[in-house]
Amino acid sequence: MPGRPAARVTLDDVARRAGVSKATVSKSLNGRDDIAQATRERVLAAVTELGYRPTAPRREPARRTLVAVLDVLESPYMTHVLGGILDATTANAADLVVRLAPDRAVRVTRTAARAWVAEQRAAGVVGIIGLTLAHPDAILLAAQEAGMPFVMVDPVDTQQAKVVAIGATNWAGGRMATEHLLSLGHRRIAWVGGPAGSTAARERLHGYRAALDAAGVAVEPAFVRNDEFSVETGRRHARELLALPDAPTAVVAGDDEIAVGVLAAAQELGVPVPGRLSVVGFDDTPQATWTSPRLTSVHQPLDGMGRMAVETVLAMAAGAEPASWYVQLATTLVVRESTAPAP
Repeated sequence: MPGRPAARVTLDDVARRAGVSKATVSKSLNGRDDIAQATRERVLAAVTELGYRPTAPRREPARRTLVAVLDVLESPYMTHVLGGILDATTANAADLVVRLAPDRAVRVTRTAARAWVAEQRAAGVVGIIGLTLAHPDAILLAAQEAGMPFVMVDPVDTQQAKVVAIGATNWAGGRMATEHLLSLGHRRIAWVGGPAGSTAARERLHGYRAALDAAGVAVEPAFVRNDEFSVETGRRHARELLALPDAPTAVVAGDDEIAVGVLAAAQELGVPVPGRLSVVGFDDTPQATWTSPRLTSVHQPLDGMGRMAVETVLAMAAGAEPASWYVQLATTLVVRESTAPAP
């Protein structure tokens, strides 16, 4: 029968063989100079005779912490991007801290922004993800100065040329939505979009304009509206648009929340959708399937954008250069019951 495995030689065993204390053995092995040479030689001889091997101290793997900074949490868009961020941080054994953005005074003041970034570093943060963060330039510059990786998702109000950003093919999505309505025979197509400072909102508007231009349809100035991404934005502008003498027969909304507001205004005014008005949203959040009729919407991979932001900022924290300053994930059109041929 095989014998028992030999017991591991311990520091106590060496101390007994050498006739010294365990502390003396430790000092001898660590090269301390307050040990007599004869004692050190006796300890080393005992180490050799017993075959002692020091045990390396066990260290828990260092966990990395990321901070996601946002202005508002109450939106399906934000919830889905955050879900992707949480999935990716969990998969990468990292921790996630979610913070509301600091006051605007901090975001536009270099000294205050430096202090805010220093607070994140002191808390163990290795990278920052900004979610549609308005007026971020002072924080972006402070992070660059501190060597803190910073990735933006759908940048807003930034003048910085070198911003590592994650988004979707917003221009293609805006064009796709408009071309869908054109293919249904619509020519009076309005646009109700997000704030002019939003890169995503501008790209979607440009896609809308490009589709109309390619079809030879003039852009009606009164049909183009930019405001906040909110249900109230859609409701207010849709009321005004539908009250025009030559009202639009279709609306492309800058996001699903705006589209929901457009649907609400149409219902209040007794305008049937899609009988007299077709509506297309953007994002394809779950609320697109909760409306009546269900909303045709441009799908963008919100959770994928969150995961990509995490992968990018962790790679930067490890010293890698970003493969691209602006990564865009593909959009697709999901056709549902809110669009139909022009009346």
